[in-house]
Amino acid sequence: QVQLVESGGGLVQAGGSLRLSCTASGRTDSYYAMGWFRQAPGKEREFVAAINWSTGSTDYADSVKGRFAISRDNAKNTVYLQMNSLKPEDTAVYYCAAVKRRFGAPALAGEYDYWGQGTQVTVSS
Repeated sequence: QVQLVESGGGLVQAGGSLRLSCTASGRTDSYYAMGWFRQAPGKEREFVAAINWSTGSTDYADSVKGRFAISRDNAKNTVYLQMNSLKPEDTAVYYCAAVKRRFGAPALAGEYDYWGQGTQVTVSS
């Protein structure tokens, strides 16, 4: 089992920045891919970014490319999502997810086995 805890959400004005963190605990001694997803009210959960813990390969949704950056700190078992140039449409609950994966970083929510509780990000116009 892996437990995921997100932090770093909050209220920010359009054009501002936030950094989300996701710390993993439990069985973290295997190969994992970590992803960030978001869900706005009345909408389905959507992919934001993902990273393979071992290879460092990354993937991004088109809507956040060039504005968001995913990274990891292996020593801290933590994945970060740096969000710059935020827009009101980025407002959502952001979730961290994990799945055992030696290579690649899935973009489909259904491929992830472990989820955090979510952290709210609100971008005001």
